[in-house]
Amino acid sequence: MSILSWILFGLIAGAVAKLILPGKDPGGIIVTIGIGVVGGLLGGWLGSSFFGGGGISGFNLASFGWAVLGSLILLLLYRLVFHKSRG
Repeated sequence: MSILSWILFGLIAGAVAKLILPGKDPGGIIVTIGIGVVGGLLGGWLGSSFFGGGGISGFNLASFGWAVLGSLILLLLYRLVFHKSRG
């Protein structure tokens, strides 16, 4: 799957990650989009690393799941870093 596909998945995955982990995050929609895009790329990399080139391909539920997982990981890390720097 191409990087452009993972960016597109990431846009949607960022919104889904925000629905799964609601809460007040600084930065609003711009940060959520950024986390989603980078999370989609992270999820694509993780999926490809675990399953090789043939494991993740095309727009399917498994690929979307990896994108959401990557977005959730980044959202959690973002909250941990922001929470520590805030206190």
